[in-house]
This record gives sequence, structure tokens and C-alpha cells, in this order.
Amino acid sequence: MQLTGPLTDRFGARLVVPTSGVAISAALLLPALSHSGWALGAALLAFGFANGCLDVSMNAHAVQVEAAYERPVMSAFHAMFSIGGVFAALLAARTLSWGWSPLTTLAAVSAAGVVVALASIPGLLAHVPPPARDASAPKPGWRSTPLRIWVLAALALMLMLSEGAAADWSALAMRDVLQAGPATAALGYGAFATAMTVGRLLIDRIAARFGPVAVLRWGSVVAALAMVLIVWSPSIPVALVGWTLFGAGLAGTIPQLFSAAGHTDPAAAGANVSRVAGLGYLGMLAGPAVIGALTHVVPLNVAFVLPLIFCVVAALTAPMLRERAAVGTLPSRRENGVESARGMA
Repeated sequence: MQLTGPLTDRFGARLVVPTSGVAISAALLLPALSHSGWALGAALLAFGFANGCLDVSMNAHAVQVEAAYERPVMSAFHAMFSIGGVFAALLAARTLSWGWSPLTTLAAVSAAGVVVALASIPGLLAHVPPPARDASAPKPGWRSTPLRIWVLAALALMLMLSEGAAADWSALAMRDVLQAGPATAALGYGAFATAMTVGRLLIDRIAARFGPVAVLRWGSVVAALAMVLIVWSPSIPVALVGWTLFGAGLAGTIPQLFSAAGHTDPAAAGANVSRVAGLGYLGMLAGPAVIGALTHVVPLNVAFVLPLIFCVVAALTAPMLRERAAVGTLPSRRENGVESARGMA
């Protein structure tokens, strides 16, 4: 992620996004070809590298599209990411039922991924070189990254840690705390993921009307209240309501942080998005482990107080997004005659 951000700023998404798409599609074959633990580890390392490249370059390009549309669209892109995960699970289940080997399935998906990556090139916005920087200005890098970006990255870490905790511990909490059966326990994560996906499809309109501050503040408040229900839930139905509201509350928060990072400095959008995404994914990876460590000290439901606190912090710091005008509040395309991103593409 940290390598791809500056490369996207320099060479443009039209080059970096399809290149990353081809790389991750090719890397998808490697796990199926691995015949040892070390080989599988190396294969997943390569796949993770390509995934990081695609993740940052796509989000950096989404910032450019959002600026051209002059209204929020970032959450819709993240919704498609969630829908893709659901589709992948259904596709894997179907091909397994047909008796396909993992290699056959991954080879088919890999080939399709290469085709889609190359076919996307004409639809991506052309690279516009950023204006020359003042010679006295510090060169882009970790040390010159604005404090605002690091604050956004810290918020992304906290909120994505909360998301990771839900992904890995919601079903176990339903089973171990409320004694739900295996099928019922699985509904906890299902409710969370479904609410998050639906919320991301709807949140752009809310952001356009009320602004990113409201989305981050009230989304975090809803998530915090939902976690209160989960921590002190007396029954399975109440817990399911809690996980549903938790997914709905978090749905629009991360897209607002990515969007704010990209719009802070259009000339360094890729680098800034890479900072926020990098720490955010660190939080998502650390979340399950942190909650697991806490369960050695307190019961699992009490360990969820940590994401509750993080959501409260996000709600209190939401006004920092006011430092830049919300995309949805800019003059409309009709008013200023600027072409839409669709027309530009």
C-alpha cells in the first residue's frame, strides 16, 4: 500500500489499477499450486502484496471520480467490494457442489479477473499530472505527511479494528455468551455484513445532503449504541438487533475517511489514501487478536467495550472533517458547467 500510493500519484490510475488487477488475478492461482506450508505462505504474501496495490490505487481513483462527479460516491464503491465478497462465497460454494477442484475454480476466476482488469482501461480517468510543487516545499513522504492524515489514519485503525472484531468474534459471542446454536450464531455476522452492505449503498445520498461530518458522527454514535446492546444483551434477538445496527452504523464511516484523505491534497491523493488504508487494515488485522487477548482477562462480551470506546472517540472527533468542504456541498455540474466523470471517461 505504501509503495502504490505514490506510484498512483505519479503515473495515474489508468496504468496502476489495471496492472494491479492483473497482478492480483495472477497471484490468485498461487495458493492452489502450493504443496507445502512455506509455499502457501509465500503465495499468500504475493497475493497480499497485489491486493494492497489494487486496494490503494482503486480508492485513489475513486477520489478522482468523486471530485469529478462533485457528489459523494465513495461508499457505493465500498458496497461493491462487500457484494463481491458475497458473490465470491456463493461462487465457491457452487463450484464445490459441481465437484470443481480449487485449482480449476481459481484458474477460471483468475482468467476472468485479467479480462476485467484490461477491459477497465478505457473507462478509467486519464492521468493529469499534478502542478509543480514549490521547490522550498518538503518532498512527499512519511515525514511530510500532514497531521490531519495521521489523525484520519488513527480513526481508520480504530473503526476497522471494530469491524474486524465483528467479523471474527460475532458468531463466537452469540454461541459462547448467549448459548446460540451454530446456525443461529452465524446469523450474528450475517446481520452485521448485510446491514453494512445495504448501508454503503445508501450512505452516499445521506453524505451529499448532510455532509461527511454527520455521517461519521452519527454513524459512530449508532455503532456505539449498538455495541451497548451487544455487551449487555439479555437474549439472542436483542444481540441480532445489535449486530445489525453495528453494521449499519459503521457502513459509511470508513469511506468518509478515505474520501477526506484523498481530497486533502489532490496531488498526493494516492499517498494519503495509502497512509489511511494501511493503518486501517492494520487495525482490521489486529482487532481479532486484541479481542482474543482481552478474553483472557474479561468475558468476551465485556471485551467488546473496546470497540465501543473507539466508536465514541470517532463520534467526538468527527468535526475534523470540516477542514475541507464536503464533495456533496460543491456547486452542481449544471451550475458550473463542469463535465461529469462519466463524460470525462
